[in-house]
Amino acid sequence: MISYNPKEWFTFIFRFHKAETFRILLPLITGISIYSGIIVYFFQDYLHLTENHHLKNITIMHSMLGFVISLLLVFRTNTAYDRWWEGRKQWGALVNNSRNFALKLSSILTEKDDKAFFKKIIPYYANVLNLHLKNQNVSQELFDEYNINLDPKKHKPNQVAKLIFKKINDLYHEKKITGEQLLFINLEIISFTEICGACERIKNTPIPYSYSVFLKKFIFFYVMTLPLGYVFVLGYYTIPVVLFIFYVLASLELIAEEIEEPFGNDENDLPTERIAENIKKNIDEIL
Repeated sequence: MISYNPKEWFTFIFRFHKAETFRILLPLITGISIYSGIIVYFFQDYLHLTENHHLKNITIMHSMLGFVISLLLVFRTNTAYDRWWEGRKQWGALVNNSRNFALKLSSILTEKDDKAFFKKIIPYYANVLNLHLKNQNVSQELFDEYNINLDPKKHKPNQVAKLIFKKINDLYHEKKITGEQLLFINLEIISFTEICGACERIKNTPIPYSYSVFLKKFIFFYVMTLPLGYVFVLGYYTIPVVLFIFYVLASLELIAEEIEEPFGNDENDLPTERIAENIKKNIDEIL
């Protein structure tokens, strides 16, 4: 995720980065500018249509549909941001629950070996969840250390959670923790799997296909009909006006597409790797 000062204005105007929508839209912008130029030349210089032509009234349709498309884009961006913010809340809960789990264990456990186990396994769950959500390979290092065979075909975060449950159960049978203490730490243990499930829900449930396709088609045909009405009023100035309108509408859709999947590697995605590193730092300090 990009770190920035939200109070800066002037530098934002001239800042370009890899996620800049203009670079992504450049092929479409080029095609629409050529199309608009052809429409203006054909209507104005070839057919010599006057301002009294009926096609001039097509701008009435644009005024009516402009309100509709604005509502659709607002809903689209709000839905995408809700998915991004929900992902951030889940990872915030993972940070808090990892800290609480470590704080409780630091008071309950007395042996260094037991503390050393959780000092490694709690941050490792965050690392595994980060890689799992990004569909990346998980290191075998920790599993080899505890003689656990990681099955790449099985759910990797569940295997780490299973290891935590097994260790807690062993400590209970060894009388190192009591039944009351087991209930005391149970909420943090089960929260790991609940957070994982919530993140997978966001990742595996995209915006409905029909809605996304309809909005793209709506924007495209709306922009493609703009030169038909503006040519009678603006002439060749129609080209930059149409390009600017297309850039604004399409940019909103691109931004929504980027943030609706918050667990990738795009610049505006959640910094899950950095959050996992902070969890490791916090657990090291506690245990």
